[in-house]
Amino acid sequence: METQTSRGDLLFQFYGVPPLGSSVSLALQHLVAMIVGCVTPAIIISEAVGLGQADRVLLIQASLVMSAVSTFLQLFPIGKRFGSGLPVILGVSFAYVPSMQAIASSGGGISAIAGAMVVGGIVAVIVGVFVKQIRTLFPPVITGTVVFTIGLSLYPTAINYMAGGTGNTAAAVAAKGLPEALVYGSWQNWLVAVLTLAVVMLLNNYGKGICKLASILLGMLFGYVVAMCFGMVSFADVGDAAWFSLPRFLHFGITFDASSCIAVGLLFAINSIQAIGDFTATTVGGLDRDPTDQELQGGIIAYGASNILAALFGGLPTATYSQNVGIVTTNKVVNRTVFALAGGFLLLAGVSPKFAAVLTTIPQCVLGGATITVFSTIAMTGMKLIASQDLTARNTTIVGLSAALGVGISQASGALSQFPEAVTMIFGKSPVVIATLMAVLLNLLLPKEKG
Repeated sequence: METQTSRGDLLFQFYGVPPLGSSVSLALQHLVAMIVGCVTPAIIISEAVGLGQADRVLLIQASLVMSAVSTFLQLFPIGKRFGSGLPVILGVSFAYVPSMQAIASSGGGISAIAGAMVVGGIVAVIVGVFVKQIRTLFPPVITGTVVFTIGLSLYPTAINYMAGGTGNTAAAVAAKGLPEALVYGSWQNWLVAVLTLAVVMLLNNYGKGICKLASILLGMLFGYVVAMCFGMVSFADVGDAAWFSLPRFLHFGITFDASSCIAVGLLFAINSIQAIGDFTATTVGGLDRDPTDQELQGGIIAYGASNILAALFGGLPTATYSQNVGIVTTNKVVNRTVFALAGGFLLLAGVSPKFAAVLTTIPQCVLGGATITVFSTIAMTGMKLIASQDLTARNTTIVGLSAALGVGISQASGALSQFPEAVTMIFGKSPVVIATLMAVLLNLLLPKEKG
C-alpha cells in the first residue's frame, strides 16, 4: 500500500520542495564545506599576478558568482544535453592553480588565463560530446596519477604561504608600512600557520558534526584571530568596498597564448573525465544508481560552457567539488532545493564586494596553514584512485615515471632553458602537463599483463 510522501522525505528525492528550515541548514552545510576552497585559488592567483586591491576583490567576486552560475546550470538542465540534472556543487578548482601560476609567472596575467579557459571550455564540450569514446583513454590509473601530481605540485605553494608569502620581503613590507611580523620566513608567520594547521587537524580528527565538516573554516578563523594579535590584519581597504556590485564583462580582458591554451586545455580534458567520477559517486551514493549517459554528457558539456562564461566575466576555472559529493554520500540528501539554496548563498556572497574585501585581509600564513591539508587530501585522493587498480609492474611504472618526469622537470630550474619559450611554458612550468601526457602515452604503449 502506497503512503503519501511527507515533505521531510522529499529531502531524499531530487524534485519537490522540502521544509525550508531543513533545506537552509543543509545548504549552509554544503556552503561551509566548500567556501574556503572556492575563494583561496582566487587569492593565490591575485598574489601571483600582482593585482591591486580593487582587482583582487573583483576576481574573488567573479569566482564566487560564476561558481553559483555553474552550479545552477547543473541543477536546472537546459534541454536534454546541457546540464546533468544531478545534485552537485561546482566551485573554483585547485587543479588549475599550478598552471595558472605558471601563466602568471610568464607575465600572461588574468587575460591569458581567461583565454586559456575559453579554449579549455571548448575542449570540455568536445569531451562531453564524445565522452563514451574518450573515456577509455583515462582509466583510474591515469586520472589518479594526474590528481596525485596536482597535489604534489601544490605543496610548495602551501609552504611558501605558511612562511608568509615570497612577496613579503623585508623591503616590500617596510615600503608598505606593514608590521615586521609579515616578513617572509618570520617566526610569527610560522607560529600562526602551525597553530592554524593544528586546529584544523584536531577538529578534522576529533570533531563531530559541523565542527568536523567546517574544520578548515574554523581553523582559519582561529588563525585569523591569532594573526590579528600580531598586527597582521588590516581593514583599511574594507571600508572603501561597496556593499553590492556585479562582476564586469571582460574586465581583465582576454588574450590567447598558444602555450597557455595547450596546457590548460589538457587539464580541462582530464577534469572532464574526473567529473565523471564525481557524477558517478553522487548518483551511486545518493540516488542508488549509476548515472545515465545523458546525465554524464549534459554535465560535462555544461561544465565546459560555464567555464567559457566564467572566463568572459573574470572568474577562474570551476569544477565539481568532491567534498560536497562526500556529504551527499553520507547524508543521502539529494533534493535540488537544498543545492539551489547553497548556490544562492554563493551568489549573494559574490555580489558583495565588502565580503570579498574582508577575504583579502586573510594573512597568507593563515591560508597556508589551512590549505596544506587540502593539498595533501588532493594528493591522497589521487593515490586512492591509483590503488583502486592492481599495483602491477605496469601500473607502478606508469604512475612512478609520469610523476617523476612531471615533478622533476618542473622543479629543476632551467632544465628546459635551451628550448623555445613556448615549450618551456607548456612542459616546464607545471608538472601536470608532462605527467598527463606520459601517463596516457605509457598506458597505450606498455603491454598489458595477461590475467
